[in-house]
Amino acid sequence: METVNAFIEALNSVLFHDYVVYALLVTGVLFTIWTIFGQYRALTHGVQVVRGKYDDSNDPGAINHFQALSAALSATVGLGNIGGVAVAVTIGGPGAVMWMWVIGFIGMALKMTEVTQSMLYRNTDDPENPHGGPMFVVKRIMTDEAGPKLGLIAGIVFGAAVLGLSVISGNTIAMGVGAVVALIMIGLGVANRGALGSLIGGIFCVTLVLSAITGGNMFQSFNVAEVTHQYIPDVPKPAIGVFLAIVVALVIIGGIKRIGAVAGRVVPIMCALYMAAGLVVLALNADKIPEMIGLIFKHGLPSFMGGSDAEAGGAFLGGTFGVAATWGIKRALFSSEAGQGSSPIAHSAAKTDEPVREGVVAGLEPFIDTIVVCTITALVILSTGAWNRESAAVYAADAEISWTERADEGEVLWRLQTPALPGMKDLEKRIRQISPTELGWSEGESNIFMIANAEPVAGDGLSRVQVNGTVTQEADGRYLVQWEPFASATRPELVTRGVYVNYIGAGLTAHAFDRAVPGLGKWLIILASWLFAVSTMISWSYYGEQGVYFLFGKSAPAFVLPYKLLYCFLIFVSTLPFIKTEKDLDMWTTLGLGAMLVANIPIMLVFGFKAMQAYHNYMGRLSRGELASGEHAAPPVTDVVEGKDVE
Repeated sequence: METVNAFIEALNSVLFHDYVVYALLVTGVLFTIWTIFGQYRALTHGVQVVRGKYDDSNDPGAINHFQALSAALSATVGLGNIGGVAVAVTIGGPGAVMWMWVIGFIGMALKMTEVTQSMLYRNTDDPENPHGGPMFVVKRIMTDEAGPKLGLIAGIVFGAAVLGLSVISGNTIAMGVGAVVALIMIGLGVANRGALGSLIGGIFCVTLVLSAITGGNMFQSFNVAEVTHQYIPDVPKPAIGVFLAIVVALVIIGGIKRIGAVAGRVVPIMCALYMAAGLVVLALNADKIPEMIGLIFKHGLPSFMGGSDAEAGGAFLGGTFGVAATWGIKRALFSSEAGQGSSPIAHSAAKTDEPVREGVVAGLEPFIDTIVVCTITALVILSTGAWNRESAAVYAADAEISWTERADEGEVLWRLQTPALPGMKDLEKRIRQISPTELGWSEGESNIFMIANAEPVAGDGLSRVQVNGTVTQEADGRYLVQWEPFASATRPELVTRGVYVNYIGAGLTAHAFDRAVPGLGKWLIILASWLFAVSTMISWSYYGEQGVYFLFGKSAPAFVLPYKLLYCFLIFVSTLPFIKTEKDLDMWTTLGLGAMLVANIPIMLVFGFKAMQAYHNYMGRLSRGELASGEHAAPPVTDVVEGKDVE
């Protein structure tokens, strides 16, 4: 497993290199300016469209604007909002939140552009079951519209992207292959533009299926199992995986109409429930919110703008500006899916004959997902002190603690040796609702750690490491810890004798709610995790299915069922114990996210001008009142939610 992890981490370092992030930020700023801050249009006109004022039963499509938005939100408003934000704050500190806001804002422009693009070129041969997404954009433009000049530009841009990634890898063989592929793309751009469109669309679909399996599936099921098992230890994680797989299977068999119907009911309920609980916690900690907002900007800004690194304290290992920015951007991108090219697939099923109209609706997604829901989660974690929480227990000053060392393949591995665990502190017992007479530990508990200074720590500029361990119970009732060995060039030194509970992902968010109201996190996060995860997984299964349709064409029906079975099987696999830390969890989601970004950013840059032409044409007609004839009174909310046709 270590070899697999090392390979994926190496791949992620290329797919999510700083240059890829810069390219996305530049693209977002470009379309923000090009739309003349179209975020305003999303928050005004977009709301009217979602409300049903422009719905027309005669328009092509399968679901109304509200259901399309709900289906897309069911994929974005998921455990990224609960677990992803927690991961960002745990590793990046408060400053990560500021960068989530940045991505949320420019993400609105990215969503508007990519969805408008896809609506312009969706396939409506079957009006009841339309197909759309970046793969259809690039294929149709390159096949039907692109002249020699655009073909050459597309070949150069996509070829440069491939070559750039191969150079970033630093691998000579990869660079050679990248150069060959780049030349092929340039050649196809000149000689066979349709083939280039099919190739690029196919590459995007491969990354789409990969992302559906990792971020859309594995991240969700892992978090559900983690948080459920955290509060109900008697329920084994694999059993949770089996049940979750069955629930998802029952929904995805029904296709986009069933997904839209389920999402239209579940998404509003789960958002309202989660946000209401979050606001209650924030009200209880209202006096701390100004300080937390101050920390967000202090640790989110670079030093030349008055910012500073987040100092280590409690369970928080410390975070530099670079780490805060990186993790904030990564988690916001994963949560909002801005620039990823996934949301256009759900929006392409919307009933409308105005592509821009659905694009404007899509701009609401990052606002709801990142600027509203993610912010509530972040402030709950920060204001309750969950992010830099105190230790759950402390070894006595005279307790004998030592290190053993051994050489292993050129590295020096260190293992911590400690006596029996002391009982948990009273505060920890109260938060976890444990009887004061109990020690608080349980056999097999693998989420505890101590903090040590060691070197080197790869890539994050920090010297502190988590020393992870698993609790075992002796026959005499004592609890011991089997600490995991780790590599360090120097002898490690414990920072404190405190023993911390490692709340991973959604588990940290649940703990934050429990710190405010003991017991609230247990039921709220279990319920929210299940609702968020199921809604996300059913939408992402549809995204991956559309990738299968594009890749296999007329033969696709034969591959759809095997894909769905594999998708559900991986829900179970993800609950097996091979993910132990936040970085393990992030590794798998970054793989899919990075691959899709690398494939979709060039598509937006090369063909985005088509969406901008349509956008400004539509807004001009809207300003002149030319669209008033299609506007009518908003139908009842229940009709909008249920997807009833407007009479």
